[in-house]
Amino acid sequence: MQEVEISPRLAGPNARLIGKPGGLLELTTPALVLDLDAFERNIRAYQHQVNLHGLQARPHAKSHKCGEIARHQIAAGAVGVCTASLHEAEAMVGHGINNILITSPVIGSGKLDRLLQLLDCGVSVAVVVDDHEHAASMAAAARRSGHVLDVLIDVDLGMGRTGVSNIESALQLVNVVCDAEGVSYRGIQAYSGRVQHIEEFAERDHIYTGQLRFLSELIAALDKRGLKPATVTGGGTGTLALDCREGILTEHQAGSYIFMDVEYGAVTLRVNDGDAAFATSLFLHSTVISKNVPGRVTIDAGLKSFATDGPLPRVRAGAPVGTTYSFFGDEHGCLTFPTPTDCLPLGSIVAFVTPHCDPTINLHDYLHVVRNNTIVDIWRIAGRGVL
Repeated sequence: MQEVEISPRLAGPNARLIGKPGGLLELTTPALVLDLDAFERNIRAYQHQVNLHGLQARPHAKSHKCGEIARHQIAAGAVGVCTASLHEAEAMVGHGINNILITSPVIGSGKLDRLLQLLDCGVSVAVVVDDHEHAASMAAAARRSGHVLDVLIDVDLGMGRTGVSNIESALQLVNVVCDAEGVSYRGIQAYSGRVQHIEEFAERDHIYTGQLRFLSELIAALDKRGLKPATVTGGGTGTLALDCREGILTEHQAGSYIFMDVEYGAVTLRVNDGDAAFATSLFLHSTVISKNVPGRVTIDAGLKSFATDGPLPRVRAGAPVGTTYSFFGDEHGCLTFPTPTDCLPLGSIVAFVTPHCDPTINLHDYLHVVRNNTIVDIWRIAGRGVL
């Protein structure tokens, strides 16, 4: 990796540790740590898998919100990235990423003005629509600004969150987009979020292939009317093997594969050894700050450090085997040891596998990038937040 000089103001309180042997043990915590070797292997494995099956990679930046990671993904062969929000898209543009699909509807005049400003900068940005009124407002705004906005029809595969849910509604919306000046019909998006974390492969296969049959029927109906989508984008880490097998998508949107977490650690991703396997690369390091109660200690990572929408963090290193974590407040966590006589000294560093990587990333400003136990770089999580 090319060495760059980083301002401590931009790299946070651990900037002094970059390149320092043993610096990983001196981290100011709580701190997210990225194992660079595992991260790079994950990117290579994913890109190889999608290439092998004729897909284009458009990984989802909602998982990392980090310009440096997006650049790594594009350098490996991705055509661009997805973002879940306009805010994330702006963060990616700020780091030189110029091919973006925003996968949630962009609603509201303020956001629409910001979207058009990205087009003014020459960035290739595509959006999704699932409503006639929304499509018309998008077209009118783009027309007034002198731009043509690339649009994909968002299709609901059963989650009920966004997207049109039947073929007739999808056909009508495609007609609206095709007839409107200021927007250009580029294809469809079809993402099934709920199936991604179904743990057993056979159950996930059964549910998801049923959803994909609906998608195939929609594509056939569009093709019959001369509207076959040039782009069919969707999929995720949990459905990668199925998406490659079924051959319906043209673009793949996996996000968590670069990091992995406790949730995905419970999911059987592969049906055979020929499919891509991913290693955990993202960890949260924390420090023991109190040890006054026998059999347990308090650490400095609590509700403000970990996502709370899934399983608990899992101890990876730094504590006795069998140690469990529980939340102990906003700033605190509790480690309970397998035996009452176990203890850890004050200042001990304990590493965790994150429970759910995406919302955990959103709680932090920096990724501390490590190779061979040395911090080699610190990357800003520029797209964290919501606005």
